[in-house]
Amino acid sequence: MNETLTPTMHISPTTLPGVFHIEPTPFRDDRGLFSRLYCPEEFTAAGIRLPHPFQISQSRNPFSRTLRGLHVQLEPQGETKLVRAVRGRAYDVVIDLRRDSHCYMKWISVLLDAEAMNAVFIPPGCAHGFLTLQSDTDILYQISPPYESGHVRGLRWNDPAVAIDWPATPALIDARDARWPDWTTEDTADTAIDAP
Repeated sequence: MNETLTPTMHISPTTLPGVFHIEPTPFRDDRGLFSRLYCPEEFTAAGIRLPHPFQISQSRNPFSRTLRGLHVQLEPQGETKLVRAVRGRAYDVVIDLRRDSHCYMKWISVLLDAEAMNAVFIPPGCAHGFLTLQSDTDILYQISPPYESGHVRGLRWNDPAVAIDWPATPALIDARDARWPDWTTEDTADTAIDAP
């Protein structure tokens, strides 16, 4: 039987090449709702490839205005990520660090909301981080290839070369994330700093 694929999610490209905003189209009835969060066929049709196998991780963030990031894992361990809030809300940021991209050093933000069940797809070569907008926010990541220490770099949340317009000043930042050097310095690309 050859059936036409009925979309169960709305997949929108962002202004950064290869970065997509994914919004599910839930089925609702008296019981509540059912929503597909990942569909290989629909992702492929939209030009998205999430390599398999992938690692699934979750961060639990008890406090509002917790900042995680901004992290990038460089080649040969460049990461593809599918990120969503499974509880709470977060201001999610993606920065294009691919030197050959016409969007190099540009950034976009997506409001990840557990109620909306939306996600952001992030290709290799892009840095990622988020600021929680409410207490008890949990973020779920599908990542491929699995994390490997020694390949992580980062940008400081307030790096002037990027100038992210955060909705609030972070109240809680990991010491390593707070001391990333400016991305434009010579040593950034050559110095690996391990970060979770």
